[in-house]
Amino acid sequence: MIYRRFGKTELQLPVLSAGFMRAMHSWKDLPDKDIPETSQKKLETVVERAFDLGINHFETARGYGTSEKQLGKALRKYERNSYVVQTKVPPSDDPNAFRKEFEQSLDHLGLEHVDLLAIHGINDYRSFWQVCRENGCLNVTRKLQDEGMVGHVGFSGHGPPEVILEALRHEQDGGFDYLNIHWYYINQVNCAVLDEAASKDLGVFIISPTDKGGMLQNPPKKLKTLCQPLSPMQFNDLYCLSRPDVHTISVGASHSADFNEHVTAVDLLDTSHELVSAIDRQLREAMLKETGSARPEGLWEKFPPWLETPGYINIRFILWLYNLARGWDLVEYGRSRYRKLGVQPEWVPGNNAALAGQFDFGPVAENSGMREDVLLKQLKSAHKLLA
Repeated sequence: MIYRRFGKTELQLPVLSAGFMRAMHSWKDLPDKDIPETSQKKLETVVERAFDLGINHFETARGYGTSEKQLGKALRKYERNSYVVQTKVPPSDDPNAFRKEFEQSLDHLGLEHVDLLAIHGINDYRSFWQVCRENGCLNVTRKLQDEGMVGHVGFSGHGPPEVILEALRHEQDGGFDYLNIHWYYINQVNCAVLDEAASKDLGVFIISPTDKGGMLQNPPKKLKTLCQPLSPMQFNDLYCLSRPDVHTISVGASHSADFNEHVTAVDLLDTSHELVSAIDRQLREAMLKETGSARPEGLWEKFPPWLETPGYINIRFILWLYNLARGWDLVEYGRSRYRKLGVQPEWVPGNNAALAGQFDFGPVAENSGMREDVLLKQLKSAHKLLA
């Protein structure tokens, strides 16, 4: 296994981290007696396989049902200094409630401290306020650090780059030591975030590169062909890790064999630069042929954020998904993300294009350099394909 310095934390993390959102028994926080021994054993085999591979960074969250309890139980037979644990706790209007949630995490994990605590979801300006205001959740995490219950403090960002960048630049209460971020081959709108993180020497953890990075555990035939001789999953891993300021990527394993393809990719990391570049060119050519843009997010910067669009329709996000579906046949992935628009605004903000025909897109289209009728046609076509 290859290890990288996790920014200013000075931790040496494996380039593959073990994420425990998928290996747990239930999304509900069940009592121990309701977790079957077979489910516990399955998770423990994932932990054992990770250790065998040299993966000693384990990531979970307060909101992952039975994950913390099961992971904590699985780690009891290992020396505490042999692994790094990260958990995540959502922000709250009440900093005391945030602290209680974290204390519940410690209790579930059966630990006296966690090495990494991420505030789970600075996704909009409301959550930014909850975390970064005077005596907010960030202030609480620094107190927990002073009390020896937290090693290093970070956050996960699932919202627009503008919000994430503001959080990165926040300096009160010591700012942040690291961040968990979405950045993959299929979506590079957070490149400025990575640049900012590097300038501040922050640790960078890539969230769900396989599933959120295109459901690469089950890729479409076209994408598999374009990525040959690598699998799409291997290509994406190598592409992400080709940036030295990306320190580790999450493997959301539910079975011990789920590590195999990722480990094969890591074995190629030092020798695959030309191959990755060649596959990148093939993918860009295919995208350009089908959509007119070499990258799926090629139109992203031409349109305003969803809060500034008619009907709060998230034009950027919709056209990105539409391009993925047309250029690389990522239709099922596009549908899985599209259906969250208007349903889970804290994670996927804005509305879908169902009502696009009821709004005046003239000014938005003009500013983007696209005719209004062309924009409206693309939004309607995207909705027909993805809804």
